[in-house]
Amino acid sequence: MQVQQGEVACFDKLVVKYRQRLFSVIYNLTANREDTADLVQETFIKAFRSIGRFKRNSSFFTWLYRIGVNTTLSFLKKNKARRFFSFERIDEEACRDDVLEVLSSKSLADKPTFLKELQEKLNEALQKLSNKHRTIVVLFEIDGLSHKEIASIMKCSEGTVRSRLHYAKRQLQGFLSEFLR
Repeated sequence: MQVQQGEVACFDKLVVKYRQRLFSVIYNLTANREDTADLVQETFIKAFRSIGRFKRNSSFFTWLYRIGVNTTLSFLKKNKARRFFSFERIDEEACRDDVLEVLSSKSLADKPTFLKELQEKLNEALQKLSNKHRTIVVLFEIDGLSHKEIASIMKCSEGTVRSRLHYAKRQLQGFLSEFLR
């Protein structure tokens, strides 16, 4: 890989290619644009400095994801600030989804209001999860990564990912059960 040989121009191409995806991942963990921009920059700096240790056991993006997620988790832990997730993807398309009718016994005549409340409740429920459980939910449910990719990023087994995801979903169901009645 030319980047491993210190070619800055090649690394710049990787930054352009992955910046937006990395921003999205980190923003879903922080829900703060300024913090996210700083963390994305810090992630790329760390990646550039440690590019020689990239072993190609996984894709470059998986390796970069791991650096970004670990950097973000360290930041959140250090700041002890509970952040809110961004659920901007729950939008008009979800409003048209018949699943929402099943989720709530309330009349959904005012679906936008229901969605806003659902976003708030999801954020509150996610804040009650541990960082590890929350991260796995975001990587799987929001970013659409596979168990294998998440295991590589989180440096744990696929079984651990499945277990944490199952536990997190059970916890979220419990937290949201009152709202969804």
